[in-house]
Amino acid sequence: MKPFLNNATEIILLLFLIITFLQSGIDKLVDWKGNLSWLKEHFSKSPLKNMVPMLLVILLIMEMIAAFLSIGGIYQILAHNKTQFAFYGALFSCISLLMLLFGQRMAKDYEGAKTIAIYFIPAMFLLFLLQ
Repeated sequence: MKPFLNNATEIILLLFLIITFLQSGIDKLVDWKGNLSWLKEHFSKSPLKNMVPMLLVILLIMEMIAAFLSIGGIYQILAHNKTQFAFYGALFSCISLLMLLFGQRMAKDYEGAKTIAIYFIPAMFLLFLLQ
């Protein structure tokens, strides 16, 4: 119980990232066609329009890495009182969110870009805590 109490903020933020990115990755896998179709339309007037399938694969990989590193981070904190996996989980989360932000800005979806910033704040705070 002591490792949890000593790292409660980090663990709760890691849970936030796990929920965010694991759900997002699973959704992409389960509804690949729907996501791809929506994104092709979303980026149809942007310079990224011809790269959507490749970018979706890259984003899926990044999100799943972020989620699994965050899961490993919680285990490592609780079992060994170390934060290496947690740090990399937060780092991959921040990179994934920056990729999403870039895409939203390229698509000129400024409302969507604002939403990404809401997720970026706790991810960046966790990265700061673990550095």
